[in-house]
Amino acid sequence: MLNNHQSRKVAIVGYNRIPFARQNTFYADASNKDMMVAALNGLIARYKLDGQLLGEVAGGAVIRHSWEINLMRECTLHTSLHPGTPACDIQQACDTGIEAAVYIANKISLGQIEVGIAGGVDSSSDVPLVLGEKLRRILLAARRAKTTGDRLKQFLKIRFKDLTPVAPMNREAPTGLSMGEHTEITAKYYQIPREEQDAFALESHRKMAKAYESGFFEDMITPYKGLQRDNNLRTDSSMEKLAKLKPAFDKVNGSLTAGNSSPLTDGASCILLASEEWAAQHGLPVLAYITFAEVAALEYQQNRHNLLLAPIYASTRMLQKANMQLQDFDFYEIHEAFTAQVLATLKIWESPELTAQFGLDKNLGAIDRSKLNVTGSSIPAGHPFAATGGRILATMAKLLHQKGSGKGFVSICAAGGLGITAILEK
Repeated sequence: MLNNHQSRKVAIVGYNRIPFARQNTFYADASNKDMMVAALNGLIARYKLDGQLLGEVAGGAVIRHSWEINLMRECTLHTSLHPGTPACDIQQACDTGIEAAVYIANKISLGQIEVGIAGGVDSSSDVPLVLGEKLRRILLAARRAKTTGDRLKQFLKIRFKDLTPVAPMNREAPTGLSMGEHTEITAKYYQIPREEQDAFALESHRKMAKAYESGFFEDMITPYKGLQRDNNLRTDSSMEKLAKLKPAFDKVNGSLTAGNSSPLTDGASCILLASEEWAAQHGLPVLAYITFAEVAALEYQQNRHNLLLAPIYASTRMLQKANMQLQDFDFYEIHEAFTAQVLATLKIWESPELTAQFGLDKNLGAIDRSKLNVTGSSIPAGHPFAATGGRILATMAKLLHQKGSGKGFVSICAAGGLGITAILEK
């Protein structure tokens, strides 16, 4: 598969996203394709890619309609890229954005392509409504019927209650629990108090507000449908306000609330990846290199408290392959699905006893928390599942580029007991 029998360095040379919007607000009428095309067109305009034939576009959506087959190819055809640019769909829950970047990066590293785009999009507003199982079976039987009379017999079986659609469910099939319900178990098991969760959430809002004020996001976001910035960001949040929020999942003894959990969100993001040669030919600076990535999974049906903790395995394996320590990084980006999950991850890294519960010989140790999520993360930005990876990779690449050197550690947990980590270097 190698063109020259040597792997090549892979650079992040560009990024773009639309502002992320809370469910049923600014993007309530926008489809996955609408949002992804907007993000791609912003990238194309910023880096003068109009009419260019790229190696490939990869990405996907976690929530999608049955007709959204070949989504990324359809999105690509609705941009000004050369129509010969191929595209493919990738989906790995919340890991989707980074997994798409790894897919494109591997093709560049192998010499198969010179440049590509990795992206992700999700709408929690435009969700599929599913027919009830009884109605579905009746309609299929009617379709198979040979005569009008047989069809009518099937239709007469329909009752008014059968017309009620099945509400979308964000639940893990093996357990029947939502991600929030699982993380409520995580918080109890690892003894993560409510006040600590709220404090972490408040700090993330403050960091993102400061980043917006400093202009950090100005060259990273294309306004869309009247929205200029992520509308989940709360500049007036406080510990007092957060403390007043009621538990969202365990109504009696819970500690997870709407304030310390990422909200259902709509949005799209993408990054531009290239070989060093392509970047030089097109006058684009290397923002950062993607050097390592690792995907992991764990059992969570019996160990329900560990649903979102697969990055424990991914980070350990990745650092071993990279011959690095967890403390070797200038910046850390850990996706804030819930602050309880972030704090549990940090606690496990620091504890030999907790690390041993994962069957690992040695804990990774503590990190300098002043280097963690320095511009805020998914609590204030929101979390459109497949789009979060692109947002985080772009943020890390820009931080390293501004610094001029260094290493960045990225971690994203995902549904299904999945997790992905990556290393960026400048």
